[in-house]
Amino acid sequence: MQKTGRLELTWVGKYDEPVVEPRILLEDNEKSYGDHQSENMLIHGDNLIALQALQQDFSGRIKCIYIDPPYNTGSAFEHYDDNLEHSIWLSLMKKRLVLLRELLSEDGTIWIQIDDEEQAYLKVLCDEVFGRGNFINMISVNMKNIAGVSGGGEDKRLKKNCEYILAYAKEYPLLPLFNGPYSYTEMSELVQQYIDEGKSWKYTTVLLNPGEKEYYGSTVDGDGNEIKVFLRKNPEMLSIKQVATRDGITEKEAYKKYGISIFQTTNAQSSIRTRVMDYRAEEGIEEDLISIEYVPKTGKNRGKVYEQFYKGDKCRLFVWLRDTSEVIDGELYKKDLQGTYWDMNAWMKNLTKEGSVEFGSGKKPEQLVRQIIEMTTSENEWVLDSFLGSGTTAAVATKLNRKWIGVELGEQAYTHCKPRLDRVIDGNDSGGITKIVNWQGGGGYHFYELASSLLAKNDKLPVYQINPSYSVEMLCEAICKIEGFKYKPQDVFRGYSSEKRFIHITTEFINVGYIKSLSARLGEGQSLLIYGTKMQSDMILPDNIEVKKIPKDLLDKCDFESEVQ
Repeated sequence: MQKTGRLELTWVGKYDEPVVEPRILLEDNEKSYGDHQSENMLIHGDNLIALQALQQDFSGRIKCIYIDPPYNTGSAFEHYDDNLEHSIWLSLMKKRLVLLRELLSEDGTIWIQIDDEEQAYLKVLCDEVFGRGNFINMISVNMKNIAGVSGGGEDKRLKKNCEYILAYAKEYPLLPLFNGPYSYTEMSELVQQYIDEGKSWKYTTVLLNPGEKEYYGSTVDGDGNEIKVFLRKNPEMLSIKQVATRDGITEKEAYKKYGISIFQTTNAQSSIRTRVMDYRAEEGIEEDLISIEYVPKTGKNRGKVYEQFYKGDKCRLFVWLRDTSEVIDGELYKKDLQGTYWDMNAWMKNLTKEGSVEFGSGKKPEQLVRQIIEMTTSENEWVLDSFLGSGTTAAVATKLNRKWIGVELGEQAYTHCKPRLDRVIDGNDSGGITKIVNWQGGGGYHFYELASSLLAKNDKLPVYQINPSYSVEMLCEAICKIEGFKYKPQDVFRGYSSEKRFIHITTEFINVGYIKSLSARLGEGQSLLIYGTKMQSDMILPDNIEVKKIPKDLLDKCDFESEVQ
């Protein structure tokens, strides 16, 4: 019995893997928008070529990748060919996943949304590309209410209301702890649920007026850091029922109206509360309500001035409903830490309006992408989406002050992504997560087109030639990228791969004299790669100089076909 080999997924054409040409990116200044100092990139073109083009500058730099590729469901999306033969789909995905893995930072993660038609195959493929030990979780995402959900009859198949997200780390041992994801329940529904189940609902008091704030004195925490203590004169507090009766509104409306001022009190076991209780007793403070200000060293408020309220001699701490809730489309929702089931149904109600663009069934809510980005990144870290679609990931990353790269092949790069992002930058996008994160506008991006292939087939002869659309500068940048050199023209050199390795590219005739003039500009221990279109034959070259010919020596480096899948 054979005992060698490995567990892997196979399909027709799996090992047909030509090296994709790493093309240059051409900025369209008329389409770039906002702050010119921004590093954000919106790229129009095939994402396989774009991912190859990004390798040189971004390999190992992307902290979070979220992609929502076509699901290969047998139905056609308006903007994507989503009816690909299975083996082709797997080949397309593998090529892209390999390049995406290279772009991830060592502590980075990738999140891939998929449905149940391809989930199992994609999981095995990802195990192969990323390593089974780097699998984090498979998340089930509720995208629809079961009532009225299309897809599958009730006799042979259950109706679909969930999609799935496969999450992988680049290197699991280096993965930092996540910031927790949350589930959302509409507040009035939650209160009614507590009543129906006979549970105690404690968030029933409204601080209508915190009272006049009067500084009393200071104490210190265990590390000697200052805790300022304030008396609160004439505060006003009422129950939610009293407020609703006074205002002539329902309790549900009262929760919506006063949600940020609703609280419960608790005998929290914390060193800060203990110190405040001791200080209150030492000073003989009689005020019923006091507040403190200090700078926490841990937790979500670490490093900034934080205010807390305490009531009575026992210093019962105010716990605010706003700290465990959010307002979504004008409704107050309770948020709770969740596991691998994410309920996005509340965010699906107004999905078609998000970003003021419609994208059929391919669109995902901003809250879903926000949850992933906030879990895995900090401000100014890189986020990438190579199936950008309607621009959701880029819009969310902008609102969260992350740097981003978005790649979109279709016309929606112009019709969806750009208009949507322009509105976000101008502060004219009121949907999605805008209000929750208090987005006011700002930022910018550079718009790029992928250059055509460097080499093109001759119209009459079966040979390759330099693409006539290429300028000399484009030619030099493209060859630098193909050879792995950083393009930076200086003196006679066009780029470098190290402090002692340079490249020179020319369309002039190269002979011995030409070589000598270049050699004279090299320092001790430096070497030079020369690319040219015309050159003297049988030249004897110095040991530190290598000469290659265009296009002959380029053809061995990668595939220059103009169309790729």
